[in-house]
Amino acid sequence: MQTNLVSGALGAEINGINLKDSSEKNCIQINKLLLEHKVLFFRDQDISAEEQISLAKFFGPLERHIYVKGREKYPEIIRIIKGPNEKHQWGETWHTDVSYNVKPTKVIILRSVKIPPVGGDTMFSNMEIAYETLDEAIKKVINNKRAIHSSLGAAAFVEKYQEMKGNGNLDEYSNEHPVVRTHPETGKKILYVNSMYTKKIIDLDKSESDDILNQIFIHQQRLDFTCRFKWTENAVAIWDNRSTLHQGLTDFFPGRGLGHERVMDRIAIEGDRPN
Repeated sequence: MQTNLVSGALGAEINGINLKDSSEKNCIQINKLLLEHKVLFFRDQDISAEEQISLAKFFGPLERHIYVKGREKYPEIIRIIKGPNEKHQWGETWHTDVSYNVKPTKVIILRSVKIPPVGGDTMFSNMEIAYETLDEAIKKVINNKRAIHSSLGAAAFVEKYQEMKGNGNLDEYSNEHPVVRTHPETGKKILYVNSMYTKKIIDLDKSESDDILNQIFIHQQRLDFTCRFKWTENAVAIWDNRSTLHQGLTDFFPGRGLGHERVMDRIAIEGDRPN
């Protein structure tokens, strides 16, 4: 096995692990690497839907998206499609997946099916480092505070995207979580808010909450906290959704990524209630 770091902050490209092998020994090794690097990248992994599901089940119960219909034979898998002439794609703002759920996603396994010749890279940011380096005055304000996370409603997930199909649920809902959570496996402190879903810090008035959140959002996007992955076909990314933010870059422009389809298969594993 060979581990190649992608950046100084997080991320590693792994060679020598076969994702078709969902044995306990292989999965324990993957989880150990995941806790160390936060996001893992594997290339040339021509795994089937069944093999992707089998791998995911090691991490815990599989999650069904509240708004989006899964694949016909594999409802646990969401097929994320950017049509050839669409300039936007799912997840184009910094976020933590489904942070609005009571038990937000633990781990994501994303497999590339079809990619454009250029564009649509995915970026990740390390929220443990983001907390460690946060201004001490802000740390004092957010200590023991909780924040409201909104699901935004079905329109945010399907109406903007021609190829994404809803499952009939429409209503917006919200849950509250600690602004700073503790990782259940490592004990590390994590800055657990994001610009897509976090709407207000409880027990602060709106103007103070908006000001603090805006400062945090800017801090979270520091380039030295990030890594960037350029997709190839049959590549797989596995990331710890608890301790990272991510976004899909929408750099689809005429003569470049625009005019080409992008297809990804996503499986999410249910996490725990943040503490």
